[in-house]
Amino acid sequence: MEFDEVVRRRRMIRSYDPDRPVPAELLDKVVQHGLRAPSAGFSQGWGFLVLTEQKDRDLYWESTTEGDLGDAKTDEAWKGDWLTRMRTAPAIIVCLSNKSAYLERYAQPDKGWTDRSESHWPVPYWDIDTGFAALLMHLSAVNEELASCFFGIPVPTVQTFKDAFGVPAEYTPIGTLTVGYRAPDKRSPSLKRGHRPVDDVVHHGRWAATPKASE
Repeated sequence: MEFDEVVRRRRMIRSYDPDRPVPAELLDKVVQHGLRAPSAGFSQGWGFLVLTEQKDRDLYWESTTEGDLGDAKTDEAWKGDWLTRMRTAPAIIVCLSNKSAYLERYAQPDKGWTDRSESHWPVPYWDIDTGFAALLMHLSAVNEELASCFFGIPVPTVQTFKDAFGVPAEYTPIGTLTVGYRAPDKRSPSLKRGHRPVDDVVHHGRWAATPKASE
């Protein structure tokens, strides 16, 4: 597709055709595109857990839908059959960030910091860069006429998930992508909010006009 069309067609899709697995070479292409994301200091402090086997996907859902999330099915995000539809996705990509890779990279001579203090960082670039990678995978899926959705792992289940899959302690899951071929989907009720007006979001030159001093 043309890039404009990829952006225009991008949606978070929650319903998948369970009878159409994603070809391995196509899924590999999607993941490889994620590795082209930018990263501060070329730290590349990320990791991606790709799950395609049914038993692994089942384990993912079992390990991430316990605790308060399992009791929250009456909440807005869980109304209807959200989980039932999401579980039909034939591929899951868990995106994880590694803060220590960044702290170590920027303590090296060419970066100038002499310690590994997190206080140097105005925002957690390890999470931001991993998010960049996730977005590239999401857009790559759209370009290949696949469906995809990005969502988070509930805080109470993070350690259960990590234990289930042997994730090293230094890695933190920032979110998960489901990938597959689209089935008839339900639009999120949040979309009724509509897009914010451009003038409310985009500011040129200054955020707002400087108020005149009192005469």
